[in-house]
Amino acid sequence: MTHRRLDVVATFLLTLAGVMTAWAAYQARQWTGEQALATSRATTARITENRDSALANRQVQIDVATFAQWLNARATGHGALANFYRQRFRDEFKPAFAAWVATRPLKNPSAPETPFAVPQYQLAAQTAADHQEAMAAAAGNQSKAANQRANNYTLAVVLFATALFFAGISSKLQTERARAWVLGMGCVLFLVAVVWLVTLPAQITT
Repeated sequence: MTHRRLDVVATFLLTLAGVMTAWAAYQARQWTGEQALATSRATTARITENRDSALANRQVQIDVATFAQWLNARATGHGALANFYRQRFRDEFKPAFAAWVATRPLKNPSAPETPFAVPQYQLAAQTAADHQEAMAAAAGNQSKAANQRANNYTLAVVLFATALFFAGISSKLQTERARAWVLGMGCVLFLVAVVWLVTLPAQITT
């Protein structure tokens, strides 16, 4: 009678552990795919960030150069030349320049030293670069999380496969006591793996 019960337990353990092994393997593949997608998003965001940041740097260089030329022309008394450079300020630089001039920097010792120090100096390209950097960081964190979850499910595959091994080898043992002990180890390992698996997020493709 005990021998028959052990056979039933072994059959259930083989069946359930086989199903859970397949599920854990499926989840490991799903999270590996999610990791790849998140890594791709992070890479794309980094490329876009570098492009926007390079554009912002070029624009700053243009603004600095034209402002320096304007300042030099004004300091040397070349009003027409100063007006020439002022008319060629970039649209994004003009509000900052106007705000800086409004502080009367030549008479006000507490005025910002240059227009680049006022809050009005904003570059759309730099804002876009900052946004892409945040997106890249978020995608990078998602990639790390997905990788960890894939590793967790891979470990679950190993645990269920070990439970399968215990269930399979139990039938080769001669004594009922040895079979019961091995099956007990397999069942405990299976239950521990199931309880742990319940705590892991699942990725289901619809």
